[in-house]
Amino acid sequence: MNKGLLALAFGTLGLGITEFVMMGILTDVATNFNIDINTAGNLISAYALGVCFGAPILILARKNPLKHILLALVSIMVVGNIAATFAPNYETLLIARFFSGLPHGAYFGVGSIVPSSLAPEGKKSLAVAIMIAGMTVANLIGVPLGTLLSLHFSWRIIFFFVAIWGIWVFYSIWKWLPHVNSLPDTGIKGQFAFLKSPAPWLLILATMVGNGSIFCWYSYVTPLFTNVARFSASSMTYIMILARLGMVIGNLISGRLSDIYTPSKVALCVQGMVVFILIGLFLFVSQPWIAVILLFLSTSALFALSSPQQILLIKFSKGGELLGAASVQIAFNLGNALGAYLGGTSIGLGYSYEYTALFGIPLALIGFLALATFRKHYAGTKS
Repeated sequence: MNKGLLALAFGTLGLGITEFVMMGILTDVATNFNIDINTAGNLISAYALGVCFGAPILILARKNPLKHILLALVSIMVVGNIAATFAPNYETLLIARFFSGLPHGAYFGVGSIVPSSLAPEGKKSLAVAIMIAGMTVANLIGVPLGTLLSLHFSWRIIFFFVAIWGIWVFYSIWKWLPHVNSLPDTGIKGQFAFLKSPAPWLLILATMVGNGSIFCWYSYVTPLFTNVARFSASSMTYIMILARLGMVIGNLISGRLSDIYTPSKVALCVQGMVVFILIGLFLFVSQPWIAVILLFLSTSALFALSSPQQILLIKFSKGGELLGAASVQIAFNLGNALGAYLGGTSIGLGYSYEYTALFGIPLALIGFLALATFRKHYAGTKS
């Protein structure tokens, strides 16, 4: 494997742990700072806000070589996690979480462009998938390990580990990643010119609602599986490992298939599959083994959409590639928030937990229609 791609994946691994581990340690943090769980939940939202604010800031660094931008972003990750490690109170941790989120979308944006110069023709989508793979491995291994460390020692150890890991990432990128020139400077106005076309908007919409459709129910997977599918609480640990394994497999298979069949075709097919997965969950989630299979397929689809959407947005954001590539992460996080909100709304209205999947179906259909429209009007033979 190309060491430069491996270095990029190391970075997404660190970012993935930083983002998702908070869900597993939220109760410990709330207890430590003597706050309620709802207030502690703002620590998740703070990171997501950092992602959304940090990605557009990339345009200010557009004149710099891409390798230098990556090193700066990793430095911010290190500082943010050190601040979280030693946060004396909730307010400081909240600021540290926002700061830690700033490099997330920007790193994925730059990290998606760099593989184009590292990978040979016909393997560029797979190269992006390898870069994204760090995020899936973070979910599979990093988050459960972080939760375990929090249980037996302290939640602070996790952020300290990510800070140390970030130093290794900095070294890996500096040592292994070849020099990559800055992109042509089109000026501030030119960075946004690609948004005049409907094509990137269709991709951004598809990313947001596609992810939102899955997070409608996945945000409530534990109560759904314990109350409706009748799994024991203790079995959820193993079920979630299977779900996270689906993320790893779906991402890598999608990257390979995108190089063979084009990214738009793969994204459209996967999004269509999501519609049927959600219908299946709504109708058959009470059947335990069907529920597990659909969970695995759902999380596979979640990350199977990532690399083709990333590749397509880069291609259709000429002159503003940095902003275009980072827009995927903004859309992804907005989709997470939208899905969790709609799923929670269905529960708040008094519906049973399987209705969280039903509320996601309209979003999945919108995502499918957006990708179908994009493919019909904008995707060529290589898209």
